[in-house]
Amino acid sequence: MRDIINLWDWDTLFDAFPSIFAAMWLTIGLTFACYAFALVFGIVWTVLRRIPIRPIYWLVTFIMNFIRTTPPLVQLILIYVGLPDVGIILGSITAAILGLGIHFSTYISEIYRSGIESVSKGQWEAATALNYTKFQKWTKIILPQAIPPVIPMLGNYLIIMFKEVPLASAIGVSGMLLMANIYGAKHLEYIEPLTIVAFFFLLMSYPSSLLIKRLEKKMNRRFEKKVGSSDNGKEVTAS
Repeated sequence: MRDIINLWDWDTLFDAFPSIFAAMWLTIGLTFACYAFALVFGIVWTVLRRIPIRPIYWLVTFIMNFIRTTPPLVQLILIYVGLPDVGIILGSITAAILGLGIHFSTYISEIYRSGIESVSKGQWEAATALNYTKFQKWTKIILPQAIPPVIPMLGNYLIIMFKEVPLASAIGVSGMLLMANIYGAKHLEYIEPLTIVAFFFLLMSYPSSLLIKRLEKKMNRRFEKKVGSSDNGKEVTAS
């Protein structure tokens, strides 16, 4: 125990703090950029899988499964190091957004799919009976009912994304983890800077997880109320 205490140096902690704190904002910004890309690209996967052509469905499903079963770190390195061989040169931040965004978009697509499939058959038939165009059907009937129930799951993936963004340090993104490693290599002191990184991740992810749980409970209560009103003979329609 005494040896562990002797390893800790408060001067090192305060010395490493400014550079890691500055890098924290890049980590946060990169997280939201990757997440926004994943949200949009997840819609692309969902639309492609709903094309009523079997070969396209099988191809898209295979690609999505391949992306999901391949480590995101390998995908990041492949995009950053491999693409220049075919003439595509990307910056480290752009490569990180593409790599992590595409990887997590496959999971988010499944969330979208579950939300869409939760919409009752009667709602689809109602949209057809009202002679809605496809755009009107999706924007006025399907999506307003499909998206709210899956918001908590989408929020969970934001937290997961935040924890996976440090992988981008492998391709040179100057986030918190890379700055901590640089400081550790320069001063041969790793415990304090890595502790700062862990503290920042805890400080930001734990309150977010509590917020997501609260949102999930709120959405569940709304869903139960909606189901109750439906059981009483009131048809649920989107406004």
